[in-house]
This record gives sequence, structure tokens and C-alpha cells, in this order.
Amino acid sequence: MTENWFGLVLDVELGAPGHGGFCVARHEGRVVFVRHGLPGERVMAKVTEDRGGSFCRADAIEILTASPDRIDARCPISGPGGSGCCDYSHATPQAGRRLKSSVVAEQLRRVAGIERDVPVEELPGTGDGTGWRTRVRLAVDSGGRPGYHRYRSSSIVTELSCPQMDPVAFDGLSDREWRAGAELQVVLDGMGERHVVEVAPAQLTRTGRRSPGRRGASARRAASSRTRPEKAVIGSGRVTEFVSARPWTLDATGFWQAHKGAAQVYTDVVRDWADAEPGDGAWDLYGGVGVFAAALAERVGSSGRVTSVEFSRRAAEDGRSALHDLAQVSFAPGRVERSMDSLPESVAVAVLDPPRAGAGRDVIEGLATRSPRTIVHIGCDPASFARDASLYRAAGYELTDVRAFDAFPLTSHVECIGRFVRK
Repeated sequence: MTENWFGLVLDVELGAPGHGGFCVARHEGRVVFVRHGLPGERVMAKVTEDRGGSFCRADAIEILTASPDRIDARCPISGPGGSGCCDYSHATPQAGRRLKSSVVAEQLRRVAGIERDVPVEELPGTGDGTGWRTRVRLAVDSGGRPGYHRYRSSSIVTELSCPQMDPVAFDGLSDREWRAGAELQVVLDGMGERHVVEVAPAQLTRTGRRSPGRRGASARRAASSRTRPEKAVIGSGRVTEFVSARPWTLDATGFWQAHKGAAQVYTDVVRDWADAEPGDGAWDLYGGVGVFAAALAERVGSSGRVTSVEFSRRAAEDGRSALHDLAQVSFAPGRVERSMDSLPESVAVAVLDPPRAGAGRDVIEGLATRSPRTIVHIGCDPASFARDASLYRAAGYELTDVRAFDAFPLTSHVECIGRFVRK
């Protein structure tokens, strides 16, 4: 039986980056996933989690041999023992993008069997990697103080100094007491207005369970996903954003891309890659407020048809309002996997922007039965993107183009967009 290494400090040399913001090291035959280091560095790593088996997790607490890509950490709260937000705060922006590119290529190769070098591109408005974020969800601890969750923990760092967002977003938030267990949605919108919405705590039973089959973290995630009461504390709680000069008004808690440059760039890619023609039918799946539906409408023209499917009825309503002048666009509120059979039979192009977990087998196989000639898929997790790419291949589609964007600077997260064409 392997000795538990929790709390031990190991002298290790770091290898390749892994999916999740760590570098891979080895010690006495075991794999160690080390955060806060860079490939090629020799570090002293303190084991923070060891559940047995072939690997454990650790933080680099001392750098013995530094990488030339290392800089002073930009984020003061994400170091060892800190919040889980800024995995690459200690790397130059260029190095961070190279690390992400390596992870994307590795996931495509290992999961989907696709050999492809995918450079990660900088988005407009990134600068030095700070101040790019337009919205953030803060947790509130038992004392009513807002902050960020520690890495792989339910405890909260209450220092509001993460550099991803303009500091003005946090003005005064630490000076008042919030409802324990609540969350704060903080947004700086396209009009320069600040909105702070308090979202009521998730309701759990005394044992932390919502059903006989769920407990602990699973129960907390399930409870958090349910609709909860919201109260706008600063601003109206209704934000305005712009893409291609068109305004969208939506709830502050509704989905919009976090990076200030992302929505426009992704829309431009969708417009370029969606080879729809006038009169075609197109689907915008996981469509939100219809940003991509608007781009598809340009391609299919007034004689075509665009159907946007979005689970949130409020988002669909906001999309209808924003696109009231585009008669060829319709919204079908509902879950994508449950709506496929009721969508228009003829579809030439489909765009998907699923949540981090990806689209999955049921959606992709259901989509493939309709045989669109082109599918544009946006994925914010390289592992689920690669899994979905493998499902498209199995369904008869080829990945003809792929781009990756540094939509989350200072972090290990990356956004991928792929174009899949029927073979």
C-alpha cells in the first residue's frame, strides 16, 4: 500500500503542462501534479492532496531553478493555498498561451486521435493579462464576506484583489455584510455600468442532500444549478452588451462571454466558417440571447431560417427582443437534447456553444442524423472539446479547421472553435 504523502515536501523537476493548470512531475514512481510551477523548473513541492493510487497533488512552495518564462505573480491571492483562479499568474502571457496550446494539442491527440498544432491566439483587450474580465461570480462566506473559493475547496479567500477584473468592480463590496452562503454576480457592462446582484443561497437539507442519490459536493452543485431568488443591489441588474454594433439587454446573471473581446471575435469566426447560403436552414444550439443566431441570419438571408435553442426562457425572451428585426430567426426554449426531434428537418449549418461539459454523445449523434454539411462547435474546455471532436469523427465529420483563443488570461482555461464538415 502506498504511503500517504500529504504534507510532505518533495524535491522534483517539472515536466509538461497538464489539463487543469499544473505541471507533471514524478517522485519515487508516482506522478505528482504540481501547481504554481513551469515546465523545466526544479521546485520544492508540498503535497496538498493524496488519495492514494498512482498520483497526488502538490503546490510549488519554493523555486530552486526558475524558468526564463517566470515573472512575479500578478495575482496576489492565487498562490499556494490560495484561490483557484489564476493558474498561470506567474508566467508571461506568451508562455501561458504556449502552455495552453500544448494542452489543446495533447487532448486532441490523446482523446480524439487528431494530430494538430493549435496556437492559442490573444484576444483584443487582453493587454498584460489583467483587467480583461467583464463579469465574475463571488461566493459569500459564513461571516457575510465576499470572495473566491480556494483551489479544490469550499473555503473562501475574502481578499478581492484578483487582477482579472478592473478593481472598480469591487468598490465597497467588502464594506458591507452579505447574506451568508449567497453569491454576488458582478458585471461591468458594455455601457460602462456596474451591476451587483445578490443570488440567494442554494437550498440544501440539513444533511446536505437534495435526493437519496446525492450528497456532499454533488448535492451542492445540483442545488446551485436551480433557479434562485436574485436582488439587484447596485445597478439595475439588466446589462447592455454589443456585438457588431447591435445591442443586447440581458440579466446580469445571464450568460455572456467573460472576456471583453471574446463575443465579437467568436461571432466573426462563426460568420466566416458557417458556409450557409441564402435560403438555408441553420441551428444555433445552446444559443443564449442569440449572438450567433444574428450572424447566421446574415448568411441565410430573409429567405432562410435560423432556429436558436436555449434552456433559459429569459435568455430566449431577451434574444427575441434583440433580434426583433430579423424575421428569419426564431427561438425554441428548452434543453438541446430534448428539443432535437422537434426542430425543423432541413438544416445546412449548425453552431453549438455548450457549457463546459460539452455537447456529448446524445446531442452529437442526434445532430448527425440531420446531416448538416457544416458544424461550428465552440468549447471552453479542451478535454470535452476533444471528446466531442471524436464523436463528430465517429458520426462522419472531419475537423477541417480549429482555432484556440486565450479567453481567460492568467488562468489555464482556453476556448476552442472547430469547424466540422460532413465527409
